Amino acid sequence: MLSRFFLDRPVFAWVIAIGMMLGGGLAIYNLPISQYPPIAPPSISISAVFPGASAKTVEDSVVQIIEQKMTGLDRMLYMSATSDSSGTGTLTLTFAPGTDPDLAWAKVQNKLQLALPMLPEDVQRRGVTVSKSTRNYLMIVGLRSESADLDQHDLNDYCASQIQPSLARVPGVGEVEAFGSQYAMRIWLNPDRLTKYNMTTSDVVLAVRAYNVEVSAGQFGGMPAVPGQRLNASIIVQSLLKTPEEFAAIPLRINPDGSVVRVRDVARTELGTEFYDVISKHNGMPMAGLAVRQEPGANALDTADAVKAKMEELSRYFPAGMKSVYPYDTTPFVKVAIWEVVKTLVEAIVLVFLIMYLFLGNLRATLIPTIAVPVVLLGTFGVLALFGFSINMLTMFAMVLAIGLLVDDAIVVVENVERVMSEEGLSPRDATRKSMGEITSALVGIGLVLSAVFGPMMFFPGSTGVIYRQFSITIISSMMLSVVVALILTPVLCASLLKPVAKGHEAAETGFRLFRPFFLWFDRGFNFLREQYQSLVGHILRVKAPYLILFVLIVAAMGYYFMRMPTSYLPDEDQGMMMAMVQLPPGSTLEQTEEVMTQLRHHFLVEQKEAVESCMTITGFSMAGRGQNQGMSFIKLRDWELRDRPDLKVKAVAGRAMGVFAGYRNALAFAFPPPAVVELGQAKGFDFMLQDRGGLGHARLMEARGLLMMQAMQDPRLSTVRPNGLPDVPQYKVDTDWEKAGTLGVSVSSIQATIATAFGSAYVNDFIQGGRVKRVYAQADSAFRMLPSGLERLYVRNNLGEMVPVSALASGRWIYDSPRLERYNGFPALNFLGEAAPGRSSGEAMQAMEEIVAKLPQGFGYDWTGLSYQERMGQAQTGLLYTFSILAIFLVLAALYESWTIPISILFALPLGVIGGVLASTWRGLPNDVYFQIGLLTVLGLTTKNAILIVQFAKLRVAQGTGLIEATLEGARLRLRPIVMTSLAFGFGVLPLAMAVGAGAGAQQAIGTSVLGGMITATFLAIFFIPLFYVLVVQIFGRKTSRRAVSHAPDELQPQEE
Repeated sequence: MLSRFFLDRPVFAWVIAIGMMLGGGLAIYNLPISQYPPIAPPSISISAVFPGASAKTVEDSVVQIIEQKMTGLDRMLYMSATSDSSGTGTLTLTFAPGTDPDLAWAKVQNKLQLALPMLPEDVQRRGVTVSKSTRNYLMIVGLRSESADLDQHDLNDYCASQIQPSLARVPGVGEVEAFGSQYAMRIWLNPDRLTKYNMTTSDVVLAVRAYNVEVSAGQFGGMPAVPGQRLNASIIVQSLLKTPEEFAAIPLRINPDGSVVRVRDVARTELGTEFYDVISKHNGMPMAGLAVRQEPGANALDTADAVKAKMEELSRYFPAGMKSVYPYDTTPFVKVAIWEVVKTLVEAIVLVFLIMYLFLGNLRATLIPTIAVPVVLLGTFGVLALFGFSINMLTMFAMVLAIGLLVDDAIVVVENVERVMSEEGLSPRDATRKSMGEITSALVGIGLVLSAVFGPMMFFPGSTGVIYRQFSITIISSMMLSVVVALILTPVLCASLLKPVAKGHEAAETGFRLFRPFFLWFDRGFNFLREQYQSLVGHILRVKAPYLILFVLIVAAMGYYFMRMPTSYLPDEDQGMMMAMVQLPPGSTLEQTEEVMTQLRHHFLVEQKEAVESCMTITGFSMAGRGQNQGMSFIKLRDWELRDRPDLKVKAVAGRAMGVFAGYRNALAFAFPPPAVVELGQAKGFDFMLQDRGGLGHARLMEARGLLMMQAMQDPRLSTVRPNGLPDVPQYKVDTDWEKAGTLGVSVSSIQATIATAFGSAYVNDFIQGGRVKRVYAQADSAFRMLPSGLERLYVRNNLGEMVPVSALASGRWIYDSPRLERYNGFPALNFLGEAAPGRSSGEAMQAMEEIVAKLPQGFGYDWTGLSYQERMGQAQTGLLYTFSILAIFLVLAALYESWTIPISILFALPLGVIGGVLASTWRGLPNDVYFQIGLLTVLGLTTKNAILIVQFAKLRVAQGTGLIEATLEGARLRLRPIVMTSLAFGFGVLPLAMAVGAGAGAQQAIGTSVLGGMITATFLAIFFIPLFYVLVVQIFGRKTSRRAVSHAPDELQPQEE
């Protein structure tokens, strides 16, 4: 037997233990740290730009063309697309977790090649980009001006030209998005002067293209050269222009009299910027921002640290008055949350030590299970390294739960050795040898059963499967290592550390002299309670019916409360940051939006300064899209230790902000925390897509949006439901009279180009500024494009060289259309974000949205995306998970006992643990989420462990010829102490989780509450019912079954006689 082998070789046992610890120590040094494992499905984004095109044009001529080719891609979960009036089209393809992002990227590239020839020429010329990145921002890097020397354009240019390329090359960075743009040469046209000189916008564009070129005309002395040639030099005919003055001097026309019409005669030139529609500020000061998305599968902490190190390196070259800031960063929460769990781990170890000391009454005996803790925990870290896992919330939670479970094995060994010494007066070495013969099978059984409980979790798909897998492998590893330590090291420690106990005396009598009276008193008190317990169990075994009825009532109550539990995916956390989104009525200007953003900034920086550290605002941009009526704010809260009051938590801050925003008469504003998993969404709550599946058209879809919003506002289960998109806005539709244009000899394309250049800007070509290539744009000056009357100033040239006013060839009318169109899985769609009302769960809110859609007219459907998609997938898997875990327990027990019937008695005890977890979580208002499910599975294992300890001893006594009732009563009496001790050790081990506050408290409370509640009932109900179930099953199926189970058991599981 294994323990006998190592009892004779104690040094060998210590070598194995030290080797496990060394391996784990090295693993900790190299393991990455993250909040969660990479549970976000990898996404591939395709982006294209069609200059001057409307959202509808981009959707029809770009997005749908590409979308139709993205078929047959393996493991693709869903596909979303957006088209906006800036001419940008984006498709995002999301693949199943575990998909190789590089392989997915290559497959998408191959499919894209089929679509490229069918795209408009302008789109092909600018190129279509395919990138790998997560959906949400990892962090925002800002450059802030501390002096008046640098304005918004200077900051934006430095950010886009100097910082963005450097950050994009940092390992782990998937994409870097600039909120501003770099310098551009702007040629501001004056239509009146163009008309005066009989010129058009196209004349200016063509002239600039002709003169602003880089022409290399060969070499002097180029090969083949004549013999004796001694000169070799390149010939440059023309270089790209660099300054506004050089562009202003470009000749447009040379008249017969020798006079020259130059660009400066019909336009003004200046060094401006590409886009003027975004204003960024940090605490009210000008700022340029870069949003960093991490690469799928990259480690968030490593990536953020690498970005900050790169910024520190680049800061040495910043102009005077410029400094870097981080107004939004998801990684501090990860560090603090992991540290909180580490503190919980230490607290758990201390509490477990105290509970063991209380029951064992002997410091030497208490040290034995305590020594097992670092050996097993460090060994588990080594296993994590082998599997390529990280130190994250899930693996750390598994470690905390494992503390209570892993000391159980050592406690069972120590307690049984002391009992044998006390009853038979054997030496520690002989008592250990006999004791291991009695309990080895129980130890192996407990280890196998706990592994069986968590085993099925490893094989579930999706993001939920990733969560389960990390947890289950961690806890199974610790359980298996715990059994190994209990069989190898613990017997050696018992033989060497324990003092002999005289027959009939208690082990506590050998304890520390000062505490000895207390421990002897505690032992007498516990022994008295044990006798009362045995009497009560005897009564239960005599009068079975009332207790069976009570059990049925308990099961009914468990089912009732379990079905009433609200559902969720992951608990919400105070991550130390929040966001706000602002939307003004369609047609509002950037100036009006900035006024609202100033009010918002004042609220957070002045009225909530106790909780808020900084506030970054972006005017002209939001998660819903770009537009002058859009605004976005990223609010960074103070450190968690400075916000220890409930009114300073993120939920309270957001609630007060919503109260203030309700008073904004000219804007809709929402404040919300980020989601539990930042990579899986944009905001806390649900992520919903309303789809036009019947081809009803955009107008009907917008009507459905209004109906849905109206019903959502009236539903008590919903809160802050908002469309994550842009409403239809007034647009001026220009209708060209084709026949009239043909009659007057004007091409339709020249009319369209003239209007597009004047009001939308025309990309001309490139120029050199600051040693970098930047763009040249031509556009009508501001005063000439403020109103529809500006069209009357535009002229085009016909085929006879005559100037024809555009107003004679085209007329205009006002229409409503969308500046941003969305598609989801091939259908026109609208995105909605929202939260559950206070006291409600996300599962209830999702159910409410589904019910609302069912009331909409025929042809409208829905889909879930992001975090909500994973929540729905996780809920569908829950029943299967419980079923497989219970089946695995049954099969392991059947194999262990060589019996199909005895495991039934143990399975009957499972509801006794579940009822506690359900009631505790319900009492604290916690939902049925992933952590609750993990906790419940842990409770199943704990309940089974308690049952095994009693049933195993009862079976052994029956096999030795004792009567069934007597054997069961003796097993219950003898195993009460280890059951209560191990359960209390486990309970106090998870108590810090249930009582957690601060960063990451939501997840800790969710898992700690369900486990602690389940432990209480699994212990103090199961100890009375397990003997009853065992006796009933044996009586019903016959005692022969029990005897046959023992006679057929493997030799190592047989009772050992000394």
